[in-house]
Amino acid sequence: MKEFFDTLTSSWWGITIIVLVCVIVWFLLSAVLYRQFFKRFYDFILSFIAIVVLSPLLLILTIVGAIAMRGNPFFVQPRPGKKDRNGKERIFKLIKFRTMSNKKDENGNLLQDKLRVNKYGRFLRLTSLDELGELLNILKGDMSIVGPRPLLVRYLPYYTDRERHRHDVRPGLTGWAQVNGRNFISWEETFDLDLYYVEKISIFLDIKIILQSVKKVLSHSDITDATQGVDDSSGKKVHDALDVERRDSDVK
Repeated sequence: MKEFFDTLTSSWWGITIIVLVCVIVWFLLSAVLYRQFFKRFYDFILSFIAIVVLSPLLLILTIVGAIAMRGNPFFVQPRPGKKDRNGKERIFKLIKFRTMSNKKDENGNLLQDKLRVNKYGRFLRLTSLDELGELLNILKGDMSIVGPRPLLVRYLPYYTDRERHRHDVRPGLTGWAQVNGRNFISWEETFDLDLYYVEKISIFLDIKIILQSVKKVLSHSDITDATQGVDDSSGKKVHDALDVERRDSDVK
């Protein structure tokens, strides 16, 4: 037996077998314990690598954004995250690159959205580069790479008990709803897709969502005009209030 292991660890085919076995075991463990451990593990590792690799781009976006927006290039807004042990959504600060300026009229009121979204802001939204700031949220543990998109805090009182299950997991940079219609499906469908993801979460589903998300970003599909504002005055039900989220407006 000792001679067999010596041969196994000293030959190229033996080392190849050992590596393959380790990879298979790791993948099986990832699949079985994905929700409990490996999802957060991969989120941390991949977001850290992405921040390091994309650091030159992030620096450029920060500098150009400060110039184009004439001030703070970042948009920070409270969003509900994963529920804590008491079943209450933990509020975190979402970080994005700003796509709308703070231009105001003579009375000090913010101008209409279409007047505050410049060419740079449209470029960020078209390429989804404004979302790169969320890599910091993922690294910190506020968000995941894949999960239901975090909506606004003011909508929380309108959720039904069933809809609140979307907060059983960390919100994501992309999600099942985003690759199945994004801006072109109703909020009822969006919530149903989010809840489906929460129930079926797995490494295979996450890989599928990531690949489809990359395809959509590269093809610029399911993107609407960022300047199209909608009414947010109903407040009777979360679905009536949520239409404003379509533009993900960075108004403080």
